[in-house]
Amino acid sequence: MALFIPKPSPSSLHLHHRHQRLLSLSTPRRKSNAFGSRRMAARASLIEPDGGTLVELVVPEMGRAARKTEAEAMPKVRIGRVDLEWVHVVSEGWASPLRGFMREDQYLQSLHFNSLRMEDGSLVNMSLPIVLAIGDEDKERVGGARDVALVGPKGDLVAILRRIEIYKHNKEERIARTWGTTAPGLPYVEEVITSAGNWLIGGDLEVIEPIKYNDGLDHYRLSPHELRKEFDKRKADAVFAFQLRNPVHNGHALLMNDTRRRLLDMGYKNPILLLHPLGGFTKADDVPLDVRMEQHSKVLEDGVLDPETTIVSIFPSPMHYAGPTEVQWHAKARINAGANFYIVGRDPAGMGHPTEKRDLYDPDHGKKVLSMAPGLEKLNILPFKVAAYDTKEKKMAFFDPSRAKDFLFISGTKMRTFARHGENPPDGFMCPGGWNVLVNYYKSLQAEENEQLSAALSV
Repeated sequence: MALFIPKPSPSSLHLHHRHQRLLSLSTPRRKSNAFGSRRMAARASLIEPDGGTLVELVVPEMGRAARKTEAEAMPKVRIGRVDLEWVHVVSEGWASPLRGFMREDQYLQSLHFNSLRMEDGSLVNMSLPIVLAIGDEDKERVGGARDVALVGPKGDLVAILRRIEIYKHNKEERIARTWGTTAPGLPYVEEVITSAGNWLIGGDLEVIEPIKYNDGLDHYRLSPHELRKEFDKRKADAVFAFQLRNPVHNGHALLMNDTRRRLLDMGYKNPILLLHPLGGFTKADDVPLDVRMEQHSKVLEDGVLDPETTIVSIFPSPMHYAGPTEVQWHAKARINAGANFYIVGRDPAGMGHPTEKRDLYDPDHGKKVLSMAPGLEKLNILPFKVAAYDTKEKKMAFFDPSRAKDFLFISGTKMRTFARHGENPPDGFMCPGGWNVLVNYYKSLQAEENEQLSAALSV
């Protein structure tokens, strides 16, 4: 259950007791003069990145030619698409204070404790191992080298990995501790880990050039440094982050708009929403990133969310679908981006069990774990109320248990089924512009499938 606590002092974001970190916004707080005066001086950058300094590992432009020449002479390790996404994540500081792929001591701390211990004895959260796997041939080729060059999926030199350490990749242990199961059918495991090598190589990254995807969406990929600058430019005194990997419906918008209103009631003057869709690897039946970004743009165009108080940016991390373990990573990364509030809902980062007809994780555990997780003490966790379609009012509304029969829950699967068949959802479920984006996507998908079927039959 969410714990109702007194209003936090915005200039004191580090809450000293774990049980105080789960905030409820369901009741407005009275404003105080002291609270109000403190807000006047506060900035979005008042929340420090983990470790105190934002890690940025891209080589300055004037030094890139020399690094590239140096890398050419090194043993080379080819990395895959998801590995490249992790290079992107680490290079921009989303995983601060991590400076590269984990060495064994960091890996074991992350895997077993969900955190890393700093030199001063403090803890930072690090719930997902960020590692690079190599095979036996790579290990033999690297030999006793101190540094190696990383070659991207297209054959380009991406980075140098300095002061390397190679250690055993126990896949079963990694999977069991990260997902809490070794059942077959886990998307990230099948995509990345099953076919990965039996060794992990760790070291400090020097990324030769900023990671770009040239997919028409790079302008949305703001780094933590760029986001912090934008928050300060907008004079934000609170930043509340909302992660999603699905299209935005009016229930999401209700939640985000209500959160901003509650923050204003608490005394904040200019809360800014960071609408932060996940942009790395996702499972095959999720809506693709380019379609989601087009849909999100329509939500702002249609006025469902206010562009003046909303920043839409892509979070470049791959998705694990690891429930309470992964949601800690999602929250920690937003600290490094400058967000001091994080919205968490039902079954964050969860999925259905891959072999049984049930949820893989308890839907309430994500928000409970965030309220207790080591290293997240300075982040204010906002558990949101459940929204559903109110059949009486014909709009998305917060669920009222006293008239439960009046509410219709439309799952992501149901939403995709509507769109795939060209059916309209109930009026008020999603803005028309956003819904049309989804319908057109599924129409194009159906046309593509029909073409493939026709080609197969003609052979």
